[in-house]
Amino acid sequence: MSENQEPKTPEPTNSENPNPASSAWSNLTEKLGEIVKSWQFKVGIVVSTLLVGFLLLFFWQHFVAELSMKAWSARAGAEPIECMIKDTNDDQYVSCSAMLKDQVVPLECGSSILNIGCRVNYGSAASPNTRQIKLK
Repeated sequence: MSENQEPKTPEPTNSENPNPASSAWSNLTEKLGEIVKSWQFKVGIVVSTLLVGFLLLFFWQHFVAELSMKAWSARAGAEPIECMIKDTNDDQYVSCSAMLKDQVVPLECGSSILNIGCRVNYGSAASPNTRQIKLK
Protein backbone atom coordinates (compact mmCIF):
# COMPACT_ATOMS: atom_id res chain seq x y z
CA MET A 1 0.00 0.00 0.00
CA SER A 2 1.06 3.43 -0.67
CA GLU A 3 1.47 6.04 1.95
CA ASN A 4 -1.42 8.13 0.68
CA GLN A 5 -3.92 5.34 0.97
CA GLU A 6 -5.31 4.46 4.30
CA PRO A 7 -6.34 0.94 4.96
CA LYS A 8 -10.10 0.63 4.64
CA THR A 9 -11.73 -0.78 7.63
CA PRO A 10 -15.24 -2.03 7.27
CA GLU A 11 -17.77 0.24 8.87
CA PRO A 12 -19.44 -1.34 11.86
CA THR A 13 -22.95 -2.43 11.02
CA ASN A 14 -25.56 -1.44 13.51
CA SER A 15 -27.98 -4.32 13.83
CA GLU A 16 -30.43 -2.11 15.64
CA ASN A 17 -32.66 0.19 13.66
CA PRO A 18 -31.62 3.79 14.32
CA ASN A 19 -35.29 4.80 14.61
CA PRO A 20 -36.95 2.80 17.44
CA ALA A 21 -40.41 4.13 16.55
CA SER A 22 -40.32 2.62 13.06
CA SER A 23 -38.98 -0.62 14.54
CA ALA A 24 -41.91 -0.80 16.97
CA TRP A 25 -44.31 0.00 14.14
CA SER A 26 -42.89 -2.74 11.92
CA ASN A 27 -43.09 -5.23 14.81
CA LEU A 28 -46.71 -4.25 15.38
CA THR A 29 -47.63 -4.62 11.72
CA GLU A 30 -45.90 -8.02 11.61
CA LYS A 31 -47.85 -9.22 14.66
CA LEU A 32 -51.13 -7.91 13.24
CA GLY A 33 -50.36 -9.63 9.95
CA GLU A 34 -49.81 -12.90 11.81
CA ILE A 35 -53.09 -12.49 13.69
CA VAL A 36 -55.07 -11.76 10.53
CA LYS A 37 -53.54 -14.77 8.76
CA SER A 38 -54.35 -17.15 11.62
CA TRP A 39 -57.26 -19.58 11.36
CA GLN A 40 -58.56 -18.55 14.79
CA PHE A 41 -59.10 -15.00 13.57
CA LYS A 42 -60.94 -16.18 10.45
CA VAL A 43 -63.17 -18.53 12.45
CA GLY A 44 -63.88 -15.73 14.92
CA ILE A 45 -64.94 -13.39 12.11
CA VAL A 46 -67.28 -16.02 10.64
CA VAL A 47 -68.82 -16.87 14.03
CA SER A 48 -69.27 -13.17 14.88
CA THR A 49 -70.93 -12.48 11.54
CA LEU A 50 -73.31 -15.41 11.97
CA LEU A 51 -74.18 -14.33 15.52
CA VAL A 52 -74.88 -10.72 14.49
CA GLY A 53 -76.96 -11.94 11.54
CA PHE A 54 -79.00 -14.26 13.77
CA LEU A 55 -79.65 -11.53 16.34
CA LEU A 56 -80.65 -9.06 13.64
CA LEU A 57 -83.09 -11.55 12.10
CA PHE A 58 -84.52 -12.50 15.49
CA PHE A 59 -85.09 -8.92 16.69
CA TRP A 60 -85.99 -7.38 13.29
CA GLN A 61 -89.77 -7.42 13.95
CA HIS A 62 -89.20 -5.80 17.35
CA PHE A 63 -87.02 -3.04 15.88
CA VAL A 64 -89.56 -2.20 13.18
CA ALA A 65 -92.50 -2.37 15.62
CA GLU A 66 -90.77 -0.01 18.03
CA LEU A 67 -90.09 2.39 15.18
CA SER A 68 -93.79 2.20 14.28
CA MET A 69 -94.87 2.68 17.91
CA LYS A 70 -92.66 5.75 18.34
CA ALA A 71 -94.00 7.26 15.12
CA TRP A 72 -97.62 6.62 16.18
CA SER A 73 -96.97 7.99 19.67
CA ALA A 74 -95.40 11.17 18.30
CA ARG A 75 -98.44 11.83 16.09
CA ALA A 76 -100.96 10.96 18.82
CA GLY A 77 -99.20 12.86 21.60
CA ALA A 78 -98.72 9.66 23.59
CA GLU A 79 -95.77 8.21 25.43
CA PRO A 80 -94.49 4.91 24.01
CA ILE A 81 -94.15 2.10 26.53
CA GLU A 82 -92.92 -1.18 25.02
CA CYS A 83 -93.38 -3.75 22.26
CA MET A 84 -93.28 -7.52 22.34
CA ILE A 85 -90.27 -9.23 20.79
CA LYS A 86 -91.98 -11.26 18.04
CA ASP A 87 -95.18 -11.47 16.05
CA THR A 88 -96.78 -14.49 17.70
CA ASN A 89 -99.76 -15.01 15.38
CA ASP A 90 -98.05 -14.23 12.03
CA ASP A 91 -100.36 -11.34 11.09
CA GLN A 92 -97.40 -8.99 10.48
CA TYR A 93 -98.25 -6.95 13.61
CA VAL A 94 -96.49 -6.93 16.97
CA SER A 95 -98.35 -6.08 20.19
CA CYS A 96 -97.25 -2.78 21.72
CA SER A 97 -98.57 -0.32 24.24
CA ALA A 98 -98.51 3.43 24.78
CA MET A 99 -99.70 5.82 27.49
CA LEU A 100 -102.28 8.36 26.28
CA LYS A 101 -103.93 10.70 28.80
CA ASP A 102 -103.10 8.43 31.75
CA GLN A 103 -104.54 5.36 30.01
CA VAL A 104 -102.67 2.46 28.53
CA VAL A 105 -103.57 2.06 24.86
CA PRO A 106 -103.00 -1.42 23.40
CA LEU A 107 -101.54 -1.18 19.92
CA GLU A 108 -100.70 -3.49 17.08
CA CYS A 109 -97.71 -2.08 15.24
CA GLY A 110 -96.45 -3.18 11.84
CA SER A 111 -93.49 -5.52 11.85
CA SER A 112 -92.67 -5.03 8.18
CA ILE A 113 -90.54 -2.15 6.94
CA LEU A 114 -93.22 -1.57 4.29
CA ASN A 115 -95.91 -1.23 6.98
CA ILE A 116 -94.77 1.45 9.41
CA GLY A 117 -97.63 2.42 11.69
CA CYS A 118 -99.90 1.17 14.42
CA ARG A 119 -103.55 0.44 14.95
CA VAL A 120 -105.40 0.53 18.23
CA ASN A 121 -106.26 -2.97 19.40
CA TYR A 122 -109.70 -2.80 20.99
CA GLY A 123 -109.92 -6.56 21.28
CA SER A 124 -113.10 -8.55 20.72
CA ALA A 125 -114.61 -7.62 24.11
CA ALA A 126 -113.89 -3.91 23.90
CA SER A 127 -114.82 -3.21 20.30
CA PRO A 128 -117.65 -0.76 19.90
CA ASN A 129 -120.95 -2.33 18.96
CA THR A 130 -122.35 -0.26 16.11
CA ARG A 131 -125.79 -1.91 16.27
CA GLN A 132 -126.46 -0.64 19.78
CA ILE A 133 -125.54 2.96 19.01
CA LYS A 134 -128.74 4.97 18.55
CA LEU A 135 -128.65 7.99 16.34
CA LYS A 136 -130.70 10.99 17.39
